[in-house]
Amino acid sequence: MAKCSYVPLFETKQVKGRVLFRCIAASIFLGICFIVMYRVMFFPVGGKAERWIWIGQFLSELWFCFYWFLTTVSRWNSVYRLPYIQRLSQRFEKELPGIDIFVCTADPLIEPPSMVVNTVLSVMAYDYPPEKLSIYLSDDGGSDLTFYAMLEAANFSKTWLPFCKKFRVEPTSPEAYFRTASEPLNDADNWLSVKILIDGRDSNAVDIEGNPLPTLVYLAREKRPQHHHHFKAGSMNAL
Repeated sequence: MAKCSYVPLFETKQVKGRVLFRCIAASIFLGICFIVMYRVMFFPVGGKAERWIWIGQFLSELWFCFYWFLTTVSRWNSVYRLPYIQRLSQRFEKELPGIDIFVCTADPLIEPPSMVVNTVLSVMAYDYPPEKLSIYLSDDGGSDLTFYAMLEAANFSKTWLPFCKKFRVEPTSPEAYFRTASEPLNDADNWLSVKILIDGRDSNAVDIEGNPLPTLVYLAREKRPQHHHHFKAGSMNAL
């Protein structure tokens, strides 16, 4: 027989501290039993008013005991479930339905095209089979700015979507990602983008008169929010 390829979509784990919770619940239950015994054994036999007050208090206590019992039973075997979202597509990828996502905008002044573009790129980067995902933008304002912004977004998506999938980017909105990304890279050198514009060691690096040119290097540092880049001192260190 072939091996079963079934993988669970979630894992059930027990909540820690259940033994302590049960001990506390047992002590509370014991206290409730003592209260009930006290109410029954020392029921007043005197005036009518005292008996009705006693009965009212007893009924109130019984009601709160019943409420405590319901809440305790619901937490007696507390568990939490850890979902494996990535396994959903592995099991049902061929059965997943097509999804249409509608994004609406009306006024490019109130809703800037940059915000609309970030929304569209965010939903385009959903972890869903791209052939089953369709995004529609409804522009009630008929804005040329929004239209040309969408053209740029369509071109940028060719780079942004593979980047999101490769590095599992969250959130998938470019603006939100670059605003909140704060994790430093493993090595400071990885922050750098270096381009040698003129290599003085190259014999072809000469001016129009045949004189050698000095080396010219372009270096850019990535500055991430919440990660100190040390301003000009950091630039000198990188150089």
